[in-house]
Amino acid sequence: MRTTNAYIGGHIERVEDDRFLRGIGQYVDDLQRETTWHAAVFRSSVAHGTVHGIDTSIALSMPGVRAVLTAQDIDGEIPLIPFRRPNPTIRPYAQPVIAKDKVRYFGEPLALVLADTPELAEDALAGIAVRIDALPPVLTRETCMASSTLLFDDTTSNVASVFLADKGDVEHAFQTAAVIVRGHFSTQRQTAMPIENRGLLAEWDPRAQHLQMHGAAKLPFFNRKCLAHMMQLPEAAVDYIEVDVGGGFGARGEFYPEDYLIAHAARLHARPVKWAEDRREHLTAIAHARESEADVELAVAADGTILGLRGNLFFDIGAYVRPNGMTPVRNAAQFMSGPYRVPAIHLQAHAYVSNKTPAGTFRGPGRYEGCFFMERLMEMAAAQLCMSPIELRRRNLLGVSDMPYPLAAITPSDGAAQTSCDSGDYRETLDQCLKEFGWTDKQALNGRNVDGRFHGVAAGCFIEGGASGPAETARMSVGVDGDVAVFVGSSAVGQGLETIMAQIAADALELPMERIRIFHGSTTYLKEGWGSYGSRSTVMGGSAVLDAAANLMEAFRSVAGIVLNVPAADLVIRNGVAHAPDGRSVPLTEAAKQGLSSNGRFDNSKATYTYGAAAAHVAVDVDTGRIEVLNYTTCDDVGRIINHLTLHGQVIGAVVQGLGSVFSEALIYDDDGTLLVGTLADYVMPTATDYPALHCSSREAHPSPNNPLGAKGAGEGGLIPVGGVIANAVAAALKTFNIQPDHLPLSPSRMWDMLQASKAAGMAGHGEPT
Repeated sequence: MRTTNAYIGGHIERVEDDRFLRGIGQYVDDLQRETTWHAAVFRSSVAHGTVHGIDTSIALSMPGVRAVLTAQDIDGEIPLIPFRRPNPTIRPYAQPVIAKDKVRYFGEPLALVLADTPELAEDALAGIAVRIDALPPVLTRETCMASSTLLFDDTTSNVASVFLADKGDVEHAFQTAAVIVRGHFSTQRQTAMPIENRGLLAEWDPRAQHLQMHGAAKLPFFNRKCLAHMMQLPEAAVDYIEVDVGGGFGARGEFYPEDYLIAHAARLHARPVKWAEDRREHLTAIAHARESEADVELAVAADGTILGLRGNLFFDIGAYVRPNGMTPVRNAAQFMSGPYRVPAIHLQAHAYVSNKTPAGTFRGPGRYEGCFFMERLMEMAAAQLCMSPIELRRRNLLGVSDMPYPLAAITPSDGAAQTSCDSGDYRETLDQCLKEFGWTDKQALNGRNVDGRFHGVAAGCFIEGGASGPAETARMSVGVDGDVAVFVGSSAVGQGLETIMAQIAADALELPMERIRIFHGSTTYLKEGWGSYGSRSTVMGGSAVLDAAANLMEAFRSVAGIVLNVPAADLVIRNGVAHAPDGRSVPLTEAAKQGLSSNGRFDNSKATYTYGAAAAHVAVDVDTGRIEVLNYTTCDDVGRIINHLTLHGQVIGAVVQGLGSVFSEALIYDDDGTLLVGTLADYVMPTATDYPALHCSSREAHPSPNNPLGAKGAGEGGLIPVGGVIANAVAAALKTFNIQPDHLPLSPSRMWDMLQASKAAGMAGHGEPT
């Protein structure tokens, strides 16, 4: 691939931002139709119970209310939400699009109100009465695993699936270990919080028997296939249309009950139906994530060489298995070993159901949790060996000679049981991170009391998987003005897709970026596509764009050869002009009059693995439990940098999201299974002023051999190590208190309780003042 324009690798400002900054972006809630009915979802206020009847008469009598739909208004069996990765064991735990005889979580849909305005629809919810006999809620790991109360009558267990990550001889590893460290760790329940809540607009054309659904994000082609099947329509009779999207972070764009209910209402009444959730509804209805526990052990030789890793992981996946609900569970098991050379692994990851909102993916799914567990074990092992934590990590990090390095095989599998780290020298990013952080000087602060606050520093390492297969597609078409329209199967969820794809296309076609127009995410553009998830859009979508560009250049060459009456192979194409040996030429605009287009596709079953390291300096106020992050530095190697500015934004944004995960974000339920978090005053997110001292740098020393760009996914890596690094820094700060921060979040109240317990146990905690 030639890059005479050299847009790739540049510091290119996002082309999307022009319309966003001017307030002319178009989101789904901006769409208006004259005959629209507005929908509101009536949700269960009981976490677990048997439904004996729903009375909608009062709601139907209210002014402006057009209809109220319940499970009784759906002919035949209630459709079940499909899985993205089928697994026989999870089939009984699929979610119906609307509850009929039983509710299993607070917020489960029971009815859909249709009215002339959103406000009237919301008001009518108060006019619906439902009779539910409450059942004992299943809310903790102990009660879930005991299975004395089953969420699903036709099952024998509340455990939907168990994944096994297996590699090497674990028994031998632990028998020969000099040190075995054991830990019990946990992470709290969270959810993704994009700035834009979810919304849908469904339009049914009865004459064409065609459904158009606005509000696509992340997985438009998968969602179209699901919806068409559930509505017993040909796939071509459904289109998902993607408009601007205010963030995704993994949770947005999965197939939710509302996807079916809004479409069903539109077809049933032959009216456009629109639904937009508020923040309270978002907290209740969008996929939750991260609630996990681990009982794990690490075996290490006397010289610090890791010998083995074993144990059990437990994930609360909520009331049902969501389409991608198994991904965090399998990821935690397969990737917990992270960037380290671990020859023997035996990890079981248990996915159990509970009476909470169903869980799905959230940026760095499973990898964030697994990295937290592993980095805590590494710190504990270093302490027992009386070895520098940095030296322990450096000794076990993967190097060039290890590549490709196979990770643990996973079962059950969807066809990707085995995967391997693709390229890199993982010590390089650790060394660069420590240098930029100033580790040599700052490590002396560990445990010191400086002006009443205890300081600590720590570092950790991570890998980020990307390039999720199996394929991606693209199409190009040249207009008579010479501009090139590029249609991609990838979706835009705020990651700068239009900019990245334009850079790749412009370099491949040797045209200015201003002549490239990107169209993305809608099922009307391409016959098939896969969307954006798993840090895949640049690698998969960008490689498909490269293929389409190569094919377009060949088509241009053929047309120009005919026009100039010379063999196509004799032509030289530069800057959108085909030159013959005799000096004659044909511009792209001339060839476009003949009709010039191409298709591209990239098939790939091999993942890419960005890798890196992070270091943190914290100060802990032992009187209040408050932790301040004084410095956080991260360094990664992304194979090949397409755009430094968008990469920097992705990394820093991910770090901030990780810090929110560590300190403040938590979804809390009471003993009855009621979600107690309903606003952003309850669910505390980080703000722009909370973490001013964040630094990142990226390398491209080791391109991926698995795609023509050499790029690796980079949207999640900044978040993955944050939990482990911050927890270890806090442990270093409070070492005289013997505090082990093994459970997240590290909120002021939790830290204060730990400090009080430590003081009561007689720990001094004076530290060494400056």
